Amino acid sequence: MSKARNLLVCVVAALGVFAVHAQDKSDPAAGKPPEFKLSTALAPTFPLGRAGERWAKLINESAGGAFAVKQYPGATLASRDPQREFLALREGAADLAVGSALAWSMQIAALGVYALPWLADEPQELVALVTDAALREMIEARLDAAGAVGLAFAPLGDRVLATAHKAVMTPADLLGLRVRVLPIPMVIDTFTALGALPQAMNYADAQRAFAAGTLDGQEAMPSTLAAAQVGLAGQKFITRWGAFTDVMVFAVRRQIWDSWSPEQRGLVRAAAEQAAQESTALAREDRALTDLVRQGVTVVRLTPAQRDALHAVAAEALAKWTETIGTDVVNAAKAAVATKH
Repeated sequence: MSKARNLLVCVVAALGVFAVHAQDKSDPAAGKPPEFKLSTALAPTFPLGRAGERWAKLINESAGGAFAVKQYPGATLASRDPQREFLALREGAADLAVGSALAWSMQIAALGVYALPWLADEPQELVALVTDAALREMIEARLDAAGAVGLAFAPLGDRVLATAHKAVMTPADLLGLRVRVLPIPMVIDTFTALGALPQAMNYADAQRAFAAGTLDGQEAMPSTLAAAQVGLAGQKFITRWGAFTDVMVFAVRRQIWDSWSPEQRGLVRAAAEQAAQESTALAREDRALTDLVRQGVTVVRLTPAQRDALHAVAAEALAKWTETIGTDVVNAAKAAVATKH
């Protein structure tokens, strides 16, 4: 009898715990709603971080308290390394993310198509890449195979080259140039093919190198350079060379996506699409270039012929990365860009 009584007590206790958990899930007043972590590599003061902030807000407004999304900027969920952000998403440190296609190409090579040098020289060509249905289908398939669901894409803009002594106009101007670059193989290979000396280093080390005269320039988004007031560090020239562009990617970890109801998926997707449409990254980068001019920096935009000359010198490296990204993906991107010619 004693054993039967003990068993009954255990069953009742277990049912009680289950009931409490069920109440917590069905009644938000009984506890906090489930919280999902949204990662961005940058703070909301930059376009990518702002897009993440907007996405989280739109989701929270639509979810009605069923669950909440909290933004974690600065790649804090990926050890502050944007190149590891997709790993954080795939492995569960993050649940959602608005990431850089260029940074995520470290894990998903096909995303490198958005940054393939001199593929999309003009803003309208980058928009064409983002909005092309055939290319998007290919990219979403790659994301899905890697454990994430791609929901929306938006252009970030083109990365520029800031230099101390003169603007980069020809391949000869890059010979021996010591340039701070992203630690991404495609970027490093391209600069190396052009005869430059690419160096991956953090911001603090770069500032010391500029002060010591051991670094000649850096490539980055205009908004980043304007915020850093690079003219004060002696980088008086900005070249809009059309090499590397970037795109923001709105994604959810597959396991989280599968746990949501169709209605929840619908509202999260709609919020991503709205945040992407509201993004003003291209306009923000144009304003940043204007700010740089006000700071005393000379901004130069290369002609198509000048860009073609650089492309020709780097052709072998670009052929290698076309194969790595996937010839089918690159061909689809070229077809999308061709519609703007």
